[in-house]
Amino acid sequence: MKNIAIVCGLLFGLSQAALAAPAPKGDADAGEALTTTCSACHGADGNSAAPTFPKLADQNARYLLKQMQDIRDGARPVPTMAGLLDGKTDQQLADIAAYYAAQPRSGSQTNPEMLELGEKVYRSGVAERGVPACMACHSPHGQGNAPAGFPSLAGQHADYIATQLRMYRKGHEDEAGRTNDGDTQIMRVTAFGLSDREIEAVASYAAGLK
Repeated sequence: MKNIAIVCGLLFGLSQAALAAPAPKGDADAGEALTTTCSACHGADGNSAAPTFPKLADQNARYLLKQMQDIRDGARPVPTMAGLLDGKTDQQLADIAAYYAAQPRSGSQTNPEMLELGEKVYRSGVAERGVPACMACHSPHGQGNAPAGFPSLAGQHADYIATQLRMYRKGHEDEAGRTNDGDTQIMRVTAFGLSDREIEAVASYAAGLK
């Protein structure tokens, strides 16, 4: 409970910071016309077929906008996205985010062999290593927290979630990992306390949430 309280406190702080700098309001209709290139990897409706590419459909717009800005500005290096967002304005990125946020996401399945461990990590964390419950930020049903910019995980490719957790874990000590979780390092600290097995299990569990 203490870990959950700490994370919720950070969540409130991030929410206040986000509200202090309002993002441009996206236009889903305008965004659709900008997604032709995106559809090659992420699918026409944002439901990618390959687990190496994230599903963007039904992802909260604030999170999508921040990630695209970070990729465009070099704060989140993604080799497969190199150059694709160059020259895009914040308004154009907000329009793309609004389009994908409005699309329904296809589902995924939890591996039954990983269900027990995955549910434990997601709902209770790993107390002995100070890992908070994932649901504190991503919600009990994996829908995330749109005002705070925390992403939804339900229905996402399990392989993609696991890859990002490993990248955050690497980013805890190596800038070659993923480091765009802000000064609080919420994801880097959390992922650093997870074993490979726990990462695979919690990714599988989160993917299967409805």
